[in-house]
Amino acid sequence: MNAWLLASCVLLPTGMGPCLWRACRGEPAERLTGITLGGAVAAAVFLLVSRGLSRPAYADLALVLAVLSPAGTLVFCRCLAGGARPLPGRSRTEGR
Repeated sequence: MNAWLLASCVLLPTGMGPCLWRACRGEPAERLTGITLGGAVAAAVFLLVSRGLSRPAYADLALVLAVLSPAGTLVFCRCLAGGARPLPGRSRTEGR
């Protein structure tokens, strides 16, 4: 085991534990924070494992996660805001 794998083994429980706890408990906005931070920690763990195993192809998973995690956060934010989609061709101010 090298230092990269040791760092990933330390980061996984110490970083993901609080994220999972926050994602399961608290207000919806706090849960969103846990999910968002969990995506960043998971990407870091994947990068450390890639470096520790000397497999650069494994870094692709971390890069894809880093791109998709903010998109998922935006979807959850829209759900939390309760934003209904407006009908096509109508503005939000019409009909008030």
